[in-house]
Amino acid sequence: MSERQALTRGIRRWLVFFIVCLVLSGLTAFPLVTELRWTQELLSASASPVPEHFPGLMEWITRVSEGLDTIDREQPFMLYGTDWLAFAHLVIAVAFYGPYRDPVRNIWVIEFGMIACAGIIPLALICGPIRGIPFWWSVIDMSFGVFGVIPLLIVRRMIKRLEVLERAAAAAPVPAAA
Repeated sequence: MSERQALTRGIRRWLVFFIVCLVLSGLTAFPLVTELRWTQELLSASASPVPEHFPGLMEWITRVSEGLDTIDREQPFMLYGTDWLAFAHLVIAVAFYGPYRDPVRNIWVIEFGMIACAGIIPLALICGPIRGIPFWWSVIDMSFGVFGVIPLLIVRRMIKRLEVLERAAAAAPVPAAA
């Protein structure tokens, strides 16, 4: 296998991983009320150490679950916002098919994703306190940007190497036919 083929394969593997993570993240935003109810039940089960060792987490999950239950019961149209959040994740995931097909030409999608990952941090630091989100939860939110940018940095570096190989191949003289 040539270095170019190996780089392309590596780029595609990382992109599939990233796309799958985006899709899963998006899909989990649709059944938010049910997920939070299940999470609350799981964390408050008798075998769970969470209420005793992490009371702040238990209080937060309970508060969020009760809030979502109230919204679902009294103002279900408000959950339409999380449907759009889910949809945005799915649409962004589709955009990464461009670099999958042609990494060098579509490196801008990778850079866009890196900018989006960086944007998570100020969003969490600014909007978290405004919305009454505990700081430790904002740190969890920010971790999505930190961990999300890692595969994109790896892919970008691989694409830059691939670009050098493609330029060298295009500049190489074509051997004359015998």
